[in-house]
Order: sequence, then C-alpha cells, then structure tokens
Amino acid sequence: MSKAARLFSLVNLLRGRRSAVTASDLAASLGVTERTIYRDIAGLAAAGIAVDGERGVGFRLPRSSHLPPLMFEPDEAEAIAVGLRLVRALTDPQLAEAAAAAERRMRAVLPEAAKRRLETLPYRVPVLEKTRALRERHALLRGAAAAKLKIRLDYTDGAGAASERTIWPLALIGMGEHWIVLAWCEVRSAYRNFRIDRMHRVELLPDQFQTTDTISIGHYFATVLGIDDADR
Repeated sequence: MSKAARLFSLVNLLRGRRSAVTASDLAASLGVTERTIYRDIAGLAAAGIAVDGERGVGFRLPRSSHLPPLMFEPDEAEAIAVGLRLVRALTDPQLAEAAAAAERRMRAVLPEAAKRRLETLPYRVPVLEKTRALRERHALLRGAAAAKLKIRLDYTDGAGAASERTIWPLALIGMGEHWIVLAWCEVRSAYRNFRIDRMHRVELLPDQFQTTDTISIGHYFATVLGIDDADR
C-alpha cells in the first residue's frame, strides 16, 4: 500500500469514531508498525487535519474537523486529465468508467480558469475499433492479476507460432500502442511477455498462484531488466 493510500485509509479509520483507536489497533488494521502510525498522525497534523489523542491512549478525528479540499497545480491537473483520458481509451470499460468519474470529481474542485485550460488541451486519444474488441479481455486479465488467478490461453507469437500456455499474470504493461501481460509461464518455467492482441482463447482458471521472492514483478524488474519497479 502506498503512503497516500495508507493515509487515506487512516483518516477513514479515525473518522466518526466515538472512542479513541489505539496505535496498535491502527497498525494492525493497516499492516504497519506503531512507529509508522505515529509518523502518519504527525503528517496528518502537519497537513492541517486535526487529530485528537496521544501516545498510549489512542486517536480520533473530532466531529468538527474538516478535511482540506484537494487542490492541484495547473500542470498537475493537466497531467491527471491526460492520464485519465488514456485510461478511458486504452483499458477496459470498468476502468474507463472509473476514470471518467475521477475526472468529473477533479474538475469539481478546480478554479474556473483551470477548467477552461483543460478544455484547450491538445491531447486526443481516439478509441480505435481494434482497441474496442480487446477491452473485455483487458478486464479479464486485470481481474486475474489482482486476484492472483491463473490463465490458460492460446497464443500466436510474432513469428506466427501458435501454442497453449498456462500463465500467472503478474502485471499489465503499456508498451506504445500495445498492452503486454508480464507473466510467469508454467510451460517455460520462466518469465514471458504476452501481447493481449495476440491472445486468442483466454480462460480464467480457478487456481490461484502465489508470488515469491523469485517469482514477482519486483524480481522481474530487478533480474531481467536490471532496474527498480519505479512505477510503484
């Protein structure tokens, strides 16, 4: 869980509680140490979010507390808008709907000048016909990766060779105009990349897989590409 997501979850755990929540209970709920909880509480206070409580007793948000509105610099708003439009055009229908809702929420807190600036963005991301045909497949693969469910598929590689594979989908990676599934291939006992548009029959299996120190996204980036998983 990222720090931003953890802080958001922490606020939700504290919001509306009549009694104080101890640091140990918060740490257990969020899967972190008590020391991290104390740092996060201090971070919330520094951001203007009042938190009642003290060490050894517990913490709560007073009912009168108001969370500061989320504001964006103009370039930040433009970057978010472009990213959300890419999601709407190039992923699956469920994510596209979520991206549209997120953009509406962002626009709701922007000053009028910033809203007008978004209207003049030069970026356009058309939804191509071939992309439409792949969107449901994208949704299935995204769900499988999130739930750690194996996939059986028929695949044709760049040389035209066809094969059947059982894979562990670890991540979906955007590479130019193509989406690639980074996976552990049971047939090859190795990492393999599979372009979604070269998949044919795609079957979601009931079998779950478990990542390990030697089979994971981080391990792939570190050992195969020699870089950190910097996107996280």
